[in-house]
Formats: sequence, structure tokens, C-alpha cells
Amino acid sequence: MAGNSHGHTPAAWTGVIISFIGFCVGGIFMVMAQPAGFFAGLALTLLGPLVGGIMRLMGMGQPMGHTGLQVAPKSSS
Repeated sequence: MAGNSHGHTPAAWTGVIISFIGFCVGGIFMVMAQPAGFFAGLALTLLGPLVGGIMRLMGMGQPMGHTGLQVAPKSSS
């Protein structure tokens, strides 16, 4: 993983954090048998990728076509 920058962007971190919080909220309310809270957590979980995608479009994500991998030149032996 050290050879690429997969997910090391503000857009990726923000999307994952929002989704994680939504997952935790949904789980807590599911155990408490509160459907409204569960669905609020579900909505928050689904909001994470949307926010991350919007941030990527704003230039805070990894550029398109960028793999982060460096290829060594072939030696002529």
C-alpha cells in the first residue's frame, strides 16, 4: 500500500468518516428498536459517498487516471 496514494485525500477521508458515523448511529438505534433513528443513520451512511464524490469533483480527491504507482524503466541487458 505504500506505493500508491489510494484513499489519502480529504474527499476520501470525509466520505468514510460520515459513513462510519452513520453506520454507528444506525447500529445504536437498531439495538434500541427505534426505526426513525435507524433510518436516519442509514441516510447518513448513504450521504458519505455523495459528499466524498462532490468533494472529489471540487478537486479535493485523487485525480482521474492517477494510480500513484511508479514504474521503473526497463534496463537494456
